Amino acid sequence: MTQVALFGAGRIGQIHACNLAALPGVQLRYICDPLAPGAEALAHKLGARRVAVEEALGDPAIAAVVIASPTTTHCDLILRAAEAGKHIFCEKPVDLSVARAEACATAVVRAGVACMIGFQRRFDPTFSALHMRLRNGEIGVPEVLNITSRDPAPPPVKYLKQSGGMFRDMLIHDFDVFRWLLCDEGRDEAVWLSATGACLTNPAIAQAGDIDTTLVSIRTRSGRLCQINASRRAAYGYDQRFEVLGSKGLLLAGNLRPTEVLAMDAAGVRTDNPEAFFLERYREAYRFEMAYFFKQLQAARNGGDGSLRTSIHDGVAAQRLADAAALSFASGQPVTFAAPEGR
Repeated sequence: MTQVALFGAGRIGQIHACNLAALPGVQLRYICDPLAPGAEALAHKLGARRVAVEEALGDPAIAAVVIASPTTTHCDLILRAAEAGKHIFCEKPVDLSVARAEACATAVVRAGVACMIGFQRRFDPTFSALHMRLRNGEIGVPEVLNITSRDPAPPPVKYLKQSGGMFRDMLIHDFDVFRWLLCDEGRDEAVWLSATGACLTNPAIAQAGDIDTTLVSIRTRSGRLCQINASRRAAYGYDQRFEVLGSKGLLLAGNLRPTEVLAMDAAGVRTDNPEAFFLERYREAYRFEMAYFFKQLQAARNGGDGSLRTSIHDGVAAQRLADAAALSFASGQPVTFAAPEGR
């Protein structure tokens, strides 16, 4: 039985807590969150205990931690967990600073622990099916990736002020999808990026120093192209889709809907809008990614391949792209940078 401590009992922490509690061979033992009422209620519901971070990390029975706390706490918790010899699953991003994210990666490698970053889109059944068909050569060599990423509404301005902004918080997933689909498992990387943006939904977002709408263009070393169009407002629901154009054809991954009922009458043809938000859209992806993490830990214990599909190095690489996008937007100029060799 693998015993686990969860850091963070908020919205995403609750999702991970329930998934952990349902996993065979895994016991959610501790929940750590300074907001006592919610954490206590969640711990009671799932048969866990609410304790301080120090107690959880100091317990030798705890083999792994799941970090679902606010972004500003990720770096510190990764460093402390690595020092304590705990395997780590951490929500994105690693940190809002590339330098601190790199320090986390160094600490993880030095400690010899596993560290997986929560880029759950790689585990979405539709997206992962497209990825497999792409890798099987169905459309030849991938050449162009178009990503659409739109939230139904902006988050509260209070959240935006501490989240890292549109590039480091929202688009971090899209930068990872770009690397996953176009960069051949690290054999290709971005070398040119241009970002522009605007605030179109709420002047308070601009006053907080952020934007809500952006276009990002990326070119890889081999000349492959990606464009990401993103908005924090889509009146029709949570819009997450992409298409890959290859030398022999095109693969397209569309939205999921609550039902696939199609209505046709004299007024027109109607379907359900896309799922309401990310918790509904990626419900299965969150479950699959957590199961995968503990499956890989078990494989490593049994002497097998315990490598992770989304390692801390992927988190650092996505953060570099987010920083480049923020710099390009601020300067009004494209950013050219040398891609790191290997992983």
